[in-house]
Amino acid sequence: MTALELRDLGVTLRNREVFRRVSLTISAGEMVGLIGPNGAGKTSLMRAALGLIPHSGQSSLANLTARDRARTVAWMPQAREIAWPVAVERLVALGRLPHLSPTGAIPERDQALIDQVIDRMDLGALRLRAASRLSGGEQARALIARAVVQDTPILMADEPTAGLDPAHQISTMKVFRDLADEGRAVLVSLHDLGLAARHCTRLILLAEGGVIADGPPAQVLSANLMARSFGISVWHENTVSGPVFQPLEVVG
Repeated sequence: MTALELRDLGVTLRNREVFRRVSLTISAGEMVGLIGPNGAGKTSLMRAALGLIPHSGQSSLANLTARDRARTVAWMPQAREIAWPVAVERLVALGRLPHLSPTGAIPERDQALIDQVIDRMDLGALRLRAASRLSGGEQARALIARAVVQDTPILMADEPTAGLDPAHQISTMKVFRDLADEGRAVLVSLHDLGLAARHCTRLILLAEGGVIADGPPAQVLSANLMARSFGISVWHENTVSGPVFQPLEVVG
């Protein structure tokens, strides 16, 4: 079942064409990594798909009402500053707002989901701490939990593993992959190509003003495409522990 569809999507910012004519679909059960060099437009593509910035073309999400969109897609932007000293549990609970009655009361079923996600993101010991006093990595995990607890058919996250230590990078990607395996459509932008190789079912490579590759990780992370889009040589091997991908050197 198609969860997200983009047709001829394009974005121009400050008189500069970021990308053009991007058409793709993402289906339920897919864990899609959006990769590309700095400035390729990964963040702009996700924000345009959500209808948050001006764009040409069409997105299946952009014309939804704010409430319907909040019930359809959970969005975790790259900016992660938490300004209010609310408890971590309360911050995570904000993800349930699109589903609650106007009174804002949290039913027992919703609280159970909040508790489950707090444990899933290894936040149990921090649930009563002020979110604004957490480390950057801890804040990132709390905001990921808020997105996950929204419990929407689509989850979109912009660089969700940035700032996390290696253990929490891996556990976060496993959470996203589990959500896809449970039937959600997951789209994450990533700079860590090793994580992309191990956890994504599909990669979309955005470069040169559009999508230049879309397919299984082993296909998209080819030596030729990595040299062309990132200017690097790479080592990629399937091992008994799964695929391992390592950038090696800058190539001219």
